[in-house]
Amino acid sequence: MTFCLGVKTADGLVALADRRITSGSEVSSEKKVSIHQIQNHSLFIMTAGLRSVRDKAITYFQEVLEDDTAQFEKLYQAVNSLGAKIKKVREEDEAILLKSGLSFNLSAIIGGQLEKDKEHKLFLLYPEGNWIEVSEGSPFIIIGNSGYGKPILYRNMKYTTPLDEVLRLGFLAFDSTRVSANDVDFPIDVLLYEKDSFNIVEHMYEKQDLEHISYQWNALLKNSVQKLPVDWIDPLLRKRQL
Repeated sequence: MTFCLGVKTADGLVALADRRITSGSEVSSEKKVSIHQIQNHSLFIMTAGLRSVRDKAITYFQEVLEDDTAQFEKLYQAVNSLGAKIKKVREEDEAILLKSGLSFNLSAIIGGQLEKDKEHKLFLLYPEGNWIEVSEGSPFIIIGNSGYGKPILYRNMKYTTPLDEVLRLGFLAFDSTRVSANDVDFPIDVLLYEKDSFNIVEHMYEKQDLEHISYQWNALLKNSVQKLPVDWIDPLLRKRQL
C-alpha cells in the first residue's frame, strides 16, 4: 500500500507521497513520484499499485516525453497519453497477474501546468485509463491508503486555503495514516507548485525531520479533547449511579 496526496488550491498545487514499499515480509524504500519539467511545461506523476506495472507504464510514458514529436500543449493530453500506456500494460500483464492471484490496481495522480493551460491542473487517473479532474468543490485526492487521512482534510481543506497551511494539513493527513497503518511510513517526498510559475520544487523528509511536529500535534490533540464540554455526559453518568 502507499499514501499519495494531491491538492489543488487557488495558489497552486501540493503533493505528498511516502516511499514505503511492502512486499510480503520485505520492506524497502522507493520513490513514488516523478517530475517532468522543461520550459513552460511542468508536470508530476504519483502512483499507487503494483510496482512492476507502475515501472513499466512510467517507462513507456517517459519514452513519449522524450520523443520530440510528442508535443503536449495541455495537461489533459499528457494524462490521456499516460492512460493509454496504462491500458497497454494492462493488456500485456493483467492475465498473468490474475493467474497469480493479483489484480491490476495501478492508479495515478497527475498535476502541473503546460503552456496552453489557463491554470494549474490536477487529475486522478484510474486503472482502466479513464480520469477525472479535481475541482474547487473537492480540492484534494488520495490514492493508496486513503481512509485515515481524509477526516482532517474534509474538516479543514478548502480551495482558498493558503499553501503553507495546505502543507501542514497534508503532513497531518500522512501522519494520521502512518500511525494507523503499517504499510505507510517515512521517508516522504513533498512537492510544491505555485500557479503560473512552471516550476515544481521538491524536498524529501526523513522521520527525524518532522517527528517533533508529530509529537506536538499529538499533544495539542490531547489537550483539545480535555477542553471539550462534558455537560452532555452528565445524564449518562447519573444513570450509572442509579
